[in-house]
Amino acid sequence: MSAPYDALQIPPAAGEKGGIEVLRAGVVEGGLHVMLRRAFNDPRAWGVLLADVAKQVSRIYAQEKNEEEAQVLSSIRDALIAEINAPANPGMIGPAG
Repeated sequence: MSAPYDALQIPPAAGEKGGIEVLRAGVVEGGLHVMLRRAFNDPRAWGVLLADVAKQVSRIYAQEKNEEEAQVLSSIRDALIAEINAPANPGMIGPAG
């Protein structure tokens, strides 16, 4: 029997005011699985979304791992550019944690 999926909570503002989910990502057996909806008329909005996520991840690492936020963000940026420029792959990533 497999373990249950550990989903995140709905953001408080969405619970209060409604809205639509635009992105869901999960790691299953080391592989990244993503569901999304186009949601934005301008595709540049996805750049804003990805940048905001990267900044939030940087803050978390800075707080929890005692790392410099700017250095974490730089590492994320480097990996993002490398992945964008790499041939398509099935989205394999390392273990969560």
